[in-house]
Amino acid sequence: MTDQQAPIDGEMACPCGNGAYKECCGPYLAGDRNAPTAEILMRSRYTAYVVGDVDYLLRSWHPASRPDAFTLEEIIRWQGLSIVDTTDGGETDDTGQVEFIARYQVENRPGQLREKSDFRREAGIWYYIDGVEIKPQPVSVTKIARNEPCPCGSGKKYKRCCYGR
Repeated sequence: MTDQQAPIDGEMACPCGNGAYKECCGPYLAGDRNAPTAEILMRSRYTAYVVGDVDYLLRSWHPASRPDAFTLEEIIRWQGLSIVDTTDGGETDDTGQVEFIARYQVENRPGQLREKSDFRREAGIWYYIDGVEIKPQPVSVTKIARNEPCPCGSGKKYKRCCYGR
């Protein structure tokens, strides 16, 4: 766990946004269960990034693509996860792909990572293979009214989120 992240109480909402931590991603990070689908593995990996569990990230990475060394960027504060699309990756599939958006802040500046990740199931265990970041398409710059939703995806009004940064 990183120094910046507080431990998660089992009753707290899971960082992946899919329920209480102790019933959602907690058992996967603890090694008590294997993720039954590619999407659940992706959600648990996001949670591992939030709580700084490098061991789980490495354990859930396929050996053929796993890096020899891996460290987390401690200045990143993960803010939320949205699943955009899932292709295959079910309980009876051997491959799957999950597209997601992970929102974050670095030094109080919002950002987001949009990625299409590939997963493979071997001997009943899902593994992360790799991912391709999807760069946002350039958009025309328009003025954002203070009371409109913030474009960072936080769900807050612009004036309460990124206005003036």
